[in-house]
Amino acid sequence: MSRADGTPYAPHTDAETAAMLAAIGVDDEEALFDIPESVAFDGDFGIEPRTEREIRDECARIFERNDDLTEFLGRGHYAHYVPSVVDHLSDRAEFLTSYTQYQPEVSQGFLQALFEYQSMLVELTGLDVANCSMYDAATALGEAATLADRVRSTSGDTVLVPEQLREGKRAVLENYCDGADLTVETYPMADGTADVDAIADRAGDDVVMLYAESPTVRGCLEERLAAIGDVADETDALFALGSDVVALSVLESPAAVGADVVVGEAGSLGLPTSYGMGLGLFACRDDFLRQVPGRLVGASEDANGDRAYTLTLQTREQHIRKERATSNICTNQAWVALRAAIHAATLGPDGLVDLANDCVREAEALAARIDDLSGAAAPVHERHHFREFAVRVDQPAPAVAEDLEAEGFAVHAIDDHLLQVCVTDLNAGRTDGLVAAFEEVL
Repeated sequence: MSRADGTPYAPHTDAETAAMLAAIGVDDEEALFDIPESVAFDGDFGIEPRTEREIRDECARIFERNDDLTEFLGRGHYAHYVPSVVDHLSDRAEFLTSYTQYQPEVSQGFLQALFEYQSMLVELTGLDVANCSMYDAATALGEAATLADRVRSTSGDTVLVPEQLREGKRAVLENYCDGADLTVETYPMADGTADVDAIADRAGDDVVMLYAESPTVRGCLEERLAAIGDVADETDALFALGSDVVALSVLESPAAVGADVVVGEAGSLGLPTSYGMGLGLFACRDDFLRQVPGRLVGASEDANGDRAYTLTLQTREQHIRKERATSNICTNQAWVALRAAIHAATLGPDGLVDLANDCVREAEALAARIDDLSGAAAPVHERHHFREFAVRVDQPAPAVAEDLEAEGFAVHAIDDHLLQVCVTDLNAGRTDGLVAAFEEVL
């Protein structure tokens, strides 16, 4: 499109465009594209024009058809109250219109925000390095496996993971491992947490990475992380720990239990429940600095001696020769990481700890109330829980979940007689209704 067509953004004059078309032997730009007639734009979108008021009314009618459900879902997707300041600051045009911060001279504000995000993760994990961010927890786990394959001296090709692992996370990990000629195997669980003795029996020279989670997929806090770290250290396997930014504020430091890499969800801050979209955290020891996937923001000084920020160690394949790349990740989720950083900063250290403590107390209290009901037992696992817990019901769990949905509450059915319930600050006010619904359907 030329300037004559009405856009001020076209970089070429009509004369320049004509010269280029003549050089390649075509009459106009349309000759460069093969667009089927069935999808070619003919100048009319075929959309009836309506006023803003009419469109808003129509959207309201559509939204009213949604079921009015209170979600007590979890298993990797968690909703906490997001302060309005997160929306107001992250919606500033300087952030919304920013692409990847390749040009530091015009991106200092966003680069500083990402540096602060990295710094928060370093403080929460106790590790030395955190990257700008990743897609989600599943891809972060996959990147940890390929990192282990690059850095470990062992000749092994096996990645050990818990048998109770979210299905989607396992699938993404296997996709990563397939391309790297790695094999994913599982170790057993004991009452909702890792069977450390079984891990010790299975671990050997063939294991390149040992992965554990706290909280586990069923919300249990892993009590023997240091012992798992010792097993990994004895077999020269990389110890990867999965967690999330809220839980990390009260759990024992991953660095203190021997974790080499920490992966997980950072999107539990700054994001509402997004049903798939996430924000992956990735932190590791300084030994692996040059193997970190994606990008890092570094702090330095400019020509005037002032503190300045820039992208550094960009080891993805778009920046360096393919055979030397650590990853082909094509984003750093910068805007989502910004939201997480604003949310964390708004809460502050005390607020983040208070939120995490509520995740323990609310889960414990709700489990006790459900356990008092006839036909239900909770929590199934005699462990400390974070946000969520399993419930055993005498009736078939899928039928109970369906009946609860009819009462306006959504929970997971994870087995023939097991449900899973997740409580956060957003749905804690509806626990009375959930307990009453349980009593009704049981």
